[in-house]
Amino acid sequence: MLDRLRAVRQAAKVKQVQIARKLGISKQLYSAIERGQRRLTYDMAVAIARELNTTPDKIFLVEESTNPIPSSLTGTDGE
Repeated sequence: MLDRLRAVRQAAKVKQVQIARKLGISKQLYSAIERGQRRLTYDMAVAIARELNTTPDKIFLVEESTNPIPSSLTGTDGE
């Protein structure tokens, strides 16, 4: 997830300091978020996605094909 956050930010050609300013946080806090050292709130995820012209889902959710739901949770394990 965090690798995608960095990749999306870099693809948008936005520096950490730039996005931090727009979010009203320090560059150090933003950097800690990207490194996974600080928890990311829902509101912050939405704000980051907005600044990067995307949606939180495209940054923070794992692709369905790479993380399928286990059959034990879907009820399709032969019961």
